[in-house]
Amino acid sequence: MKALSTSSGMTGPSRSFLQWLGRCLLMALALITATTASSAWAYDEDDGDWQIVNARYGTAQRNIDVTSRLKELARSDRSFKVANQLFREDPAIGDRKTLRIIAKGRNGEFRNFDYREGDWVDGSKFTGWSRGDFGHHDWNGGWDGPRPGQGGGNDREDDGDWAILQARYGTPDRNIDVTGRLKELARADRRFKLANELFREDPAVGARKTLRITARGRNGEVRNFDYREGDWVDGNNFTGWGRGNWGDGQWNGGWEGRPGGGYQPPVQTDNRLIINRATYGTGNRQIDVTDRLRNISRGGGLNIKVNNSLADRDPAVGDTKFLRVYYQIGRGQEQVMEAREGTYLRINP
Repeated sequence: MKALSTSSGMTGPSRSFLQWLGRCLLMALALITATTASSAWAYDEDDGDWQIVNARYGTAQRNIDVTSRLKELARSDRSFKVANQLFREDPAIGDRKTLRIIAKGRNGEFRNFDYREGDWVDGSKFTGWSRGDFGHHDWNGGWDGPRPGQGGGNDREDDGDWAILQARYGTPDRNIDVTGRLKELARADRRFKLANELFREDPAVGARKTLRITARGRNGEVRNFDYREGDWVDGNNFTGWGRGNWGDGQWNGGWEGRPGGGYQPPVQTDNRLIINRATYGTGNRQIDVTDRLRNISRGGGLNIKVNNSLADRDPAVGDTKFLRVYYQIGRGQEQVMEAREGTYLRINP
């Protein structure tokens, strides 16, 4: 019997086989293409969903940038246990610290990944982990994430409605200007818990103190924002908070937040000694001895030996204490003098 043939001379069964073989080849090619595309999207074996932009180690108040050190750890081992010695510096001695990794997702969202001391860090969430291929961004954020202009949500996060004029810390009668120190705290961390040691001086020993931020609104209104010891201070209300771009207006409003307001020492027409405040002790263990020194001086000079007789008790048993006196001569600028226990303090008007 004569075999059936096509115009090309190929028999029916042969043509069917070739058609089947062609379909198989096309399916294999499609599968290879899809696999290649998927692999390219997944960054090989380092296929996490988050790209690291910055890493910090410490506490909310005291932390350091450890992005470069994290790259070294990631390259040498895919996972590691967080320990203080890994980062070659202790930014918050005595506190339990956290490694905070700030990363950007594929949708542009920023997220913080926190690992406490003793936790294991696994890089499977992050792209480029084992290659140390991360952290190349021009990052200017802090502990709480990106600053304005870096995406991750609202770029106006540093654009509150109030411009800070001044910050004071203490009580209505005894307070100090802490505008410069508040700038440091704001730049280092967007949010912090108010504690006496943050301001390096106790203006009202034994009293519960307040941080008072005086600010001007967009309509020109001046307002005071008060935070008591233990409160959290968040800069969301204020313009330029994270940049420390405020408080340069030479404000002299005092505690009451108005020009010329707040406590003013009595006006003198002579060169009498005016003692504004005096403390005796060390660190957080101090006693206010203002009235004692005023009674000794009575407007004249001071020439006294520094010892426990200045106070009703020893404020820091076993430690060396200091007498610190804030004073002015007549209407002059406030000055400060300090003398160590066992020595003499002399102020001549």
